[in-house]
This record gives sequence, C-alpha cells and structure tokens, in this order.
Amino acid sequence: MAKIIFDIETVGAELDTFDKGTQEYLLKFAKTDEEEQEVRDSLSFYPVTAQIVTIAMLELETDKAFVYYQVPGKQPERIMEGEAEYFSVPNEKQLLELFWSRLPKYDAFVTFNGRGFDCPFILVRSAINQLKATKNLMPDRYRSNMHIDLMEKLTFLGAVRRRFSLHVWCHAFGVKSPKEDGVTGLDVKTLFHDGRHDDIARYCLRDVFATRELYRFWDKYMNFPA
Repeated sequence: MAKIIFDIETVGAELDTFDKGTQEYLLKFAKTDEEEQEVRDSLSFYPVTAQIVTIAMLELETDKAFVYYQVPGKQPERIMEGEAEYFSVPNEKQLLELFWSRLPKYDAFVTFNGRGFDCPFILVRSAINQLKATKNLMPDRYRSNMHIDLMEKLTFLGAVRRRFSLHVWCHAFGVKSPKEDGVTGLDVKTLFHDGRHDDIARYCLRDVFATRELYRFWDKYMNFPA
C-alpha cells in the first residue's frame, strides 16, 4: 500500500484587507491592543482568512519528496535537492493543482493533526479556488485506514486528554524536531512577506520528515490492525 505524508504552511491576510463587517466580527471580543494583536496573529489558522503557501509531500516507501510552494510574481521553477523536488508557483491555485494531481497515486496518507487542520484547510481553500478534490481527505476515522493522523493515533482518538505538539512528540521519541533549526510555524508569515519562500519550503519538508519518523515508531510499536 503506497503511502504519502504531507504537511502545509499557511499565511493569514492582513486584518485591514477584509470588509468592515468581517473586521467587526473578528474583533468582536478584542477589548485591548494585545487582544487585537492576538486576532491578527490568529488569521493564519483559518481557511477563510488565510491561504496555503507551501505543501510538502514525502513518499513513505521511497523517501522521494515533493514540495510545492508559492513565490508570487515569478514564473514556475523546478529545483532538485537530493531526493527532494521543489516546485515554485506564483499562486495558491497552481500549488493546489499540483497537490491534487499527485495525491491519487497513493492508497493512504499520513499527517500530524491533518484531520484537525491540514485536510479541512486544503479542502476549503480548494473550493475557494474552484478546484475539485481528487481524494477524500476526511474519511471516516473509525472505518477507514486511508488517513493515518498521528495526533489521533498517539492519543488513541482522544482518550489521552492532552494533545501535544509535533515538537513535544519528537522529543519524547528521540526524533529531531523541525523547530530545532530555528524556524517555527509562527515565523512563516514574516518569512513569506520577507521573500524567504525557500526557507518556508525547507521548514515544511522538515516537518514531514519528522512525521515520517513518528509514523515508524507508531507503526512498529503501537499499530495493532483490526
């Protein structure tokens, strides 16, 4: 069964770019400058206020990687780095087209918190860009083996109360965390606006490599097929 691991990075729009009604809705409960800043910082977390700027994919069986990332205003470009192919595109729609064209080649996909974040985000942003999904990213968690969300697997579908971050799980299993190289998800928006698109692409790929290592621990020691 061919499996692919994937992860996304997102960048929120500036609050001032929304219409007055939307701004009032988003700021409804912000009473201080600090709370308003928290709202502005949170816009990258929602598909109605943000866009996808990078998707990294890693074949579990072959270790071949494919990274699709936005570089606005520039022509598409393909770059090889080892076993990784980097494809830069000028906009989100082309990025998503590349993702959907590759996904049907695999029987299952692996994520970390993909059900809670990546997959709904991709589906909504694809619809906004008028793109039809080529695979159901949100299959029934209890009946389907198509989507292996490691956050769900490691917490036994929520039986464990605390849902730790990828960074914490990596340290628990002795896996190198992608955060150890000095970039976190909170840096992505600044990096994007500074034109450091390559840094975002490489950071996203490090996330999927870490997810691969966690998957191997789970599959070897905790996976008990029904």
